[in-house]
Amino acid sequence: MINYFYLIVCFLVVTVASSKVNAIELSGNVEVEWSAYQRDGQFPGQGYQSNLSLSIEPEWYWQWNGGSDRLVFIPFLRGDEHDAERSHGDIRELSWVHVGEKWEFRTGFRKVFWGVTEFNHLVDIINQTDSVDSFDGEEKLGQPMLNISRVTDWGIVDAFVLVGFRERTFAGAEGRLRGRLVADTDRANYESTDEEKHIDYALRWSHSVGVFDVGLYWFDGTDRNPILQTQADNGVTRLIPFYQQVTQVGVDLQATIDSWLWKLEAIQKDSRQDDYLASQVGVEYTLYGLNSTATDVGILVEYGWDERDYTADNTFQNDIFLGFRFTLNDPKDSALLISAGYDADFYTKSLLVEASTRFNDYWTIALEGVFVESRNVADPAAVLVDDDRLQLTVKRYF
Repeated sequence: MINYFYLIVCFLVVTVASSKVNAIELSGNVEVEWSAYQRDGQFPGQGYQSNLSLSIEPEWYWQWNGGSDRLVFIPFLRGDEHDAERSHGDIRELSWVHVGEKWEFRTGFRKVFWGVTEFNHLVDIINQTDSVDSFDGEEKLGQPMLNISRVTDWGIVDAFVLVGFRERTFAGAEGRLRGRLVADTDRANYESTDEEKHIDYALRWSHSVGVFDVGLYWFDGTDRNPILQTQADNGVTRLIPFYQQVTQVGVDLQATIDSWLWKLEAIQKDSRQDDYLASQVGVEYTLYGLNSTATDVGILVEYGWDERDYTADNTFQNDIFLGFRFTLNDPKDSALLISAGYDADFYTKSLLVEASTRFNDYWTIALEGVFVESRNVADPAAVLVDDDRLQLTVKRYF
């Protein structure tokens, strides 16, 4: 991956230097994040109830050749008060895009998102999860790739060659919202003898037909979700990530009918260890202009299912979610999301509250609350029962 990175950097630098650049833009943000926990953590090293973090994410944008060529560079850097693993840097994006008449070619480090549901994105497989930066898995690491996209009358076809694998990040010994054991990422194992140099492939078709937006894809390569195997060394037991080879097919479907959004994500994953189906289905209904105001209220209901039941390596194997999204449509872009989850197998309850607004064109503030109640130690979510937290984020854009 490092060799690929240097090759991309050299190519992009030479390309930009030899071209007549039409526009150069610099933007980005600086973020201060403060978290407050109701109790000390239940594992060693987690004896604190507050945490401070600072991050910066600039973005450079170049455009030339009449807008047919674009270069984007988005580095990311975070420093964390307690968790050494969370103090890290990444290249979120370093990519060149060339736009043709009915096609695009994209290469470099990029982020690609697939999915339509709110609470779990089963079909989103291209990028690796940056789990130290976001508890809910929404943050992703940049993925080195070659991607060609073709627009036709019968849909958009995307072909991907994924060059270089990114390992998942995990919280360190002093990090909160982690498992009972610490993951030793330096000892990661792979099924493929090529390890992180294995080349993955993906093919996706997407199209809009009437009220339906549909996507179908095929993926073959290294699974982004590692199997965590226990290993004892000098009396210390740690988790060793094991990355297997998988073939996965998936579908995402959304139907927009008046004020209703009907959603589906489903996958079939095949590996040496397992072969299973999983799905996330849901519906969202929006009440526009509540009580003759500018406020819209969205009501969300979703259900996550995994045919492996109790043996599933995720927490969405038999879960119901109910949420309410308030969008004020005011000049400050104020919004509020309140959602509750219930695991019908382990009887675990969870509550998530997200609120955000902005002061002006440069400053935003967000508040997030995460609360988990679990009495079944067999539930993977049981490790979070002492990690109820409120997180305040202040962001300055430039």
